[in-house]
Amino acid sequence: MKNLDMFEIAVRNKYRFPFKGSISVEDLWDLSVHQLDSIFKTLKFQEKGAQEESLLNTHTPEDQVLMTKIDIIRRIVSVKQEEAKQAEHAKELHDQKQKILGILADKQDEDLRNKTPEELKAMLTQLD
Repeated sequence: MKNLDMFEIAVRNKYRFPFKGSISVEDLWDLSVHQLDSIFKTLKFQEKGAQEESLLNTHTPEDQVLMTKIDIIRRIVSVKQEEAKQAEHAKELHDQKQKILGILADKQDEDLRNKTPEELKAMLTQLD
């Protein structure tokens, strides 16, 4: 099932998820990955309880709702994990850039310290 399709189905049918009572699909995005995992486990437990042995192997509408809910939780966790990975990468790049800028400033200060008094006076004169 496509991601947009399952979200559309969930919103149109007002799916609710078991968390401190019940919450809506859009509320799931506010939860942590650990909280989502808790909901996932609850849904998987419900899924196992709903699976009856049958020779026909047919799915009821309730089974489809449950599978869609499980897929939604999987998708949201996947997105959140990817976003966390991207945020960590961006932080690493930012930290590296700050480190390089700090070293560059130190080198520029060092270059300035190595100038002769005459060169420093000339630089001051140019700044006036």
